[in-house]
Amino acid sequence: MEVTMPEHKVRIFSTTSCPWCIKVKQYLEEHKIEFEEINVQEDQEAAKEMVEKSGQTGVPVLEIDGQMVIGFDKEKIDELLGIKG
Repeated sequence: MEVTMPEHKVRIFSTTSCPWCIKVKQYLEEHKIEFEEINVQEDQEAAKEMVEKSGQTGVPVLEIDGQMVIGFDKEKIDELLGIKG
């Protein structure tokens, strides 16, 4: 019997040149977690949404099933996605 990870709604607010954004995307890809990337550098409406939801202007900001995670907070990301270390 194949075990599949439950589907999570993951959005990453990022910019093109942010090294931590790249790291968090690589981390999610390693764990086969699908995500939607939102480039706040190119999308001013998305940038506004990110600030309204998180109170942060820096990236990365992740939204996992409606919960905001500021930065590459591996512990919090693992907890919300059920990733076992």
